Amino acid sequence: MARLWQLREVAPELELRWTEAGYWDDSTLGRMVADGLRDHPDQVVQIHSQLRPWHGTFADLDRLARRLAGGLRDRGIGPGDPVAFQLPNCMEAAVTFYAASLLGAVVVPIVHFYGPKEVGYILRRTGVRAFVTIARFGPTDYLAGLERMRTDLAAVPVVAVADLDRPLDGIIPLAYLIEADPVVEPVAVDPAEPALVAYTSGTTAEPKGVIHSHRTIGAELRQLRSLRAHDSTPVLIGAPVGHFMGMLGALLGTMLGGDPIHLVDVWEPGRLLALMLEYGLACGSGATFFLTSLLDHPDLTDEHLKLMHYLGMGGAAIPAAVAERATGLGLSIVRMYGSTEHPSITGASHDDPLDKRLHTDGHALPGTDIRLVDEHGADVATGEPGEILSRGPDCCMGYTDPALTAVAFDADGWFHTEDVGVLDADGYLRITDRKKDIIIRGGENVSAAEVEEIIAQLPEVAEVAVVAAPDPRYGERVSAVIRLAPGATDPGLDRLRDATAAAGLGRQKWPEELRVVDEFPRTASGKIQKAVLRAADWPR
Repeated sequence: MARLWQLREVAPELELRWTEAGYWDDSTLGRMVADGLRDHPDQVVQIHSQLRPWHGTFADLDRLARRLAGGLRDRGIGPGDPVAFQLPNCMEAAVTFYAASLLGAVVVPIVHFYGPKEVGYILRRTGVRAFVTIARFGPTDYLAGLERMRTDLAAVPVVAVADLDRPLDGIIPLAYLIEADPVVEPVAVDPAEPALVAYTSGTTAEPKGVIHSHRTIGAELRQLRSLRAHDSTPVLIGAPVGHFMGMLGALLGTMLGGDPIHLVDVWEPGRLLALMLEYGLACGSGATFFLTSLLDHPDLTDEHLKLMHYLGMGGAAIPAAVAERATGLGLSIVRMYGSTEHPSITGASHDDPLDKRLHTDGHALPGTDIRLVDEHGADVATGEPGEILSRGPDCCMGYTDPALTAVAFDADGWFHTEDVGVLDADGYLRITDRKKDIIIRGGENVSAAEVEEIIAQLPEVAEVAVVAAPDPRYGERVSAVIRLAPGATDPGLDRLRDATAAAGLGRQKWPEELRVVDEFPRTASGKIQKAVLRAADWPR
């Protein structure tokens, strides 16, 4: 099997340390999936969807995944081949993920709200050999998106659609692939090789492909299991399984623990609250939006709060006011910090002091090292802000673009997060700022540069800066600040949203606020001061 990407080197002493401590072993993702589904065959799987509901067991998923793996194998897909899927939270997403893992293929999950522009780039950048999607979900016509990606799909040998009933211009129904003889055992592959490529938006206009090996995924799953509260309440998960953390929590962490899988495909707080009581489910962990949308809903009761007692917050900045509000309602909140590149950097337990749980993002997790450095790379003193550098067994093996790997990782294996924080005397970290020019909307990263590039093409716009604006529901929203071209009139927010939609950007990247200014605040060199634009006292 030829390696598709250049992986970063891990120092022998770190590899030895992580192996001896049990963070790294020879388990593969396929082996973990096979064992997890086999060990709990009767465990319940429930897709609480009004569009594509499904009820079954781990044994049902296991049977379907092995047959889909056989169908992909029969069409030439094998170890190391990238298999991508863009699906909402549905049975087919789980089956595709597990099938690719059993084959020893590289799983490439794609969030269901990415537009054709992002998906087409991912197919090209990753060299995808099989792509599974859906014809329609809600208002989104994915078949129309496939037509827009026709050039990109030409290099993908297998394109399958979950809810298609007959072949269509080289696209086949997913059901055709599930008619094959099943794969009996997971294919053996090198655990140091890639298992998964997760795409994340950041400071670059295009999504970044983050490569995780079987070992780094295994280390992260063990880390997540160790962070669980001492509570057996099953969890209702609404985070997209196409997102790295949604995928880990819904398709792997829950399954490997032998816990029931409960998924929703649309985040509707009122309906979620009803499902919580009907099935006795916890809900509300993750980005701030997931919690506040439930707490703000008029249907919330004391019974819900009992089910939500233990919550882990992360994925975006956690306002202290939100943590304090939840604590006042009797909830136990812990904050965690990580990224797609390094999923679990710091975290706290529910046994930690209240002040640390509410006002810090936790301490370095087992096996993880962190440093805070100044602009020259020198360590800063305790209590002083610095860029966060991290290193650990669950940190990725680099990017599909080696140029990004060279920038993000130094010779000693430290990952430069571009986030700024402060360490206290007890070793607890507090995130204070970020160097990245991104907006984190409901836990999803939006590249300001990507949105700016599109808006700048409008004839009414002389200059544009896209920044994060506070949002009580999503944490942050996309705010476009423009200076008009001479003689132009305000184009209006709808014009900007239409332009970003026409360019193929996902809905979460569309501007939600427009401000028109006569002049931008600038540095002495003429650079727009985005920190000033983000400030609360700047005109809105």
